[in-house]
Amino acid sequence: MVGKLLLRGMLAGLIAGIVVFAFAHIFGEPLVDAAIAFEEASAQATGETAEPEIVSRATQAGLGLFTGVMAYSIAVGGLFSLAFAFVHGRFSSLSPRGTSAVIAIAAFVAVVLVPGIKYPANPPAVGNPDTIGVRTELFFLMIVVSLASLVAAIALSRRFSKRFGLWNGAIIAGIAYLVFIGFVLYLLPPINEVPENFSAMVLWRFRSTTLGMHAILWTTLGLVFGVLAERPLAAKSGLLPTFR
Repeated sequence: MVGKLLLRGMLAGLIAGIVVFAFAHIFGEPLVDAAIAFEEASAQATGETAEPEIVSRATQAGLGLFTGVMAYSIAVGGLFSLAFAFVHGRFSSLSPRGTSAVIAIAAFVAVVLVPGIKYPANPPAVGNPDTIGVRTELFFLMIVVSLASLVAAIALSRRFSKRFGLWNGAIIAGIAYLVFIGFVLYLLPPINEVPENFSAMVLWRFRSTTLGMHAILWTTLGLVFGVLAERPLAAKSGLLPTFR
């Protein structure tokens, strides 16, 4: 069954990747072009020599973007299916669609929304190349802390639910998660490397578009995988006839 769910998760990731690519190509690439134009203008103003273009911009915005988005989406879909296989029936009494939707929402919050509050996505021309290693480490640290905190909050919710009821236990755990995450956000160092003359509108639209890409990814995964996983799980439980 895990193998079947894994294949369906990767298929859901494939479908999500196609939708995300279309969104990113239409709404994201023009913003990348605007950021690159700013970067080139700044380099010319300071007399810097333009770096040779190893891969053409057309390839980056087309085949390169498609390959990267699809590889990421399919991999995430596979991991999503494994998380579903671990949670469904063990920690969740919801239907396959309900479990899939809850996992997708929780993953979006923990993996995308919370880390993005502290370290939002930046377009080209924003960020010091000398600090890229530190910025990457801090971003992934924020993801790990957020995921670990979410797992702890779920465990806390199950524990308090036995004493205070399901709804109250979930509220207490949710407040604990928010308080701890707020403390972590306060402790981690801020990073602000936006050039002085960079367009605030381009920066805002790039970050909101990036958030939209992730929202599309996790929404599509949650909905599509729930539908794909429903029939094999129903067949396994004897609710549907099986054909050989």
